[in-house]
Amino acid sequence: MKRTFITIQLTIVFILAAFTIKAQEKKVNIIPFPVLATNPTVGFAFGVSPGFTWYMGDQQNTSMSSVVASLVYTTNQQFLFSTRGNTFLEGDKWNIMADLRYQITSQPTYGLGTGSGSIHPLVNNNYGYSERHYLKKHQMMEYDLIRAYMTTLRKHEDTRFFYGLGYHLDVIYNIDDNLLDLDTVPQQVTQHYRYNKLKGFSTKGNTVSGVSLNLMYDSRDNVANPYSGRYAFASWRLNPKLIGSTQNSSTLWLEYRDYFNLSKERPRHLIGIWTYGWFVTSGNLPYMNLPAIGWDMFSRSGRAYTSGRFRGEDLIYTEVEYRFPLQANSDLLGGVIFANTTTASSRTENIDLFQNVNLAYGLGLRVMINKKSRSNVNLDYGWATNGSQGFFISLNEVF
Repeated sequence: MKRTFITIQLTIVFILAAFTIKAQEKKVNIIPFPVLATNPTVGFAFGVSPGFTWYMGDQQNTSMSSVVASLVYTTNQQFLFSTRGNTFLEGDKWNIMADLRYQITSQPTYGLGTGSGSIHPLVNNNYGYSERHYLKKHQMMEYDLIRAYMTTLRKHEDTRFFYGLGYHLDVIYNIDDNLLDLDTVPQQVTQHYRYNKLKGFSTKGNTVSGVSLNLMYDSRDNVANPYSGRYAFASWRLNPKLIGSTQNSSTLWLEYRDYFNLSKERPRHLIGIWTYGWFVTSGNLPYMNLPAIGWDMFSRSGRAYTSGRFRGEDLIYTEVEYRFPLQANSDLLGGVIFANTTTASSRTENIDLFQNVNLAYGLGLRVMINKKSRSNVNLDYGWATNGSQGFFISLNEVF
């Protein structure tokens, strides 16, 4: 990829990031959150992940704006920069959503679909694959990522419904597919290489550039840590070659969250549910841009797994979390118990949705570090039925 193109894309990311966290001279609450964490994706990570909250208008009719930034280095030699959040303008007339990232990173991939057979035999003889050749271990990949997503939504009259347009750019380049070896006999071929060759994509890098039509309903009382309300979001994204995508494609994202209080006196005592479906509706996406856990806006799905552990042309994720206070007369400390399920399809491997479902579960501690904004530090440990596990630290509730 040309250096000038990378420079242009990085300039766009940093300009958008600066625009997103600017609060137009409103009072901004800043939580300087240090990062010291370990999980299957990053190894050991250290850096900073400050949170920003503010109001763009009267608090009686304007929702709290919230942005989480991150600058992290890991023992897996990853450099991760991101700015992600929601900005509500005065009276909630407009909502601006941003997901901006620059990453020099790596992650293992495990093939497509879910279930015990999610690492499959490589059988396509067009590329010299033997029907008895299996690549049984995870397949580590190194790559660079530029992401710039901006969505602007307009509130419909005096309701909690919003509608609007978005632009979404993903550039994945400098791919080093560590286990790929075409000089051996038989060849050692990774799922990334096989899929991209079958679909006509480069194995070194690709671009997905698209526009979206979006509908949202949001009645949550707090975007950082909801006690009540519900959230629904639908986004249909078109990725034409005309505006830079490697191939034409389209995707559909459907998401729903709800919160059920268990105590009028202690609203922090609740059950939350979160589910989303992510589907390729036409054309083809590069392997690394296919729907995958951990690739949602705040990278919160799939606790217990490494990011991207399950990937496919269609994916449905569901999580249930029981939240409760740990102190009789204070909200400083809280606890959670959670469970999640993932199912993903693979059209190239003939795996259907719900043919296999993977389960994970865990528990966590919550420390409320800003009572006014309800900002939490989350300390979670998760286990999965396939043996995966990990410790996860984040700011603000998972969903």
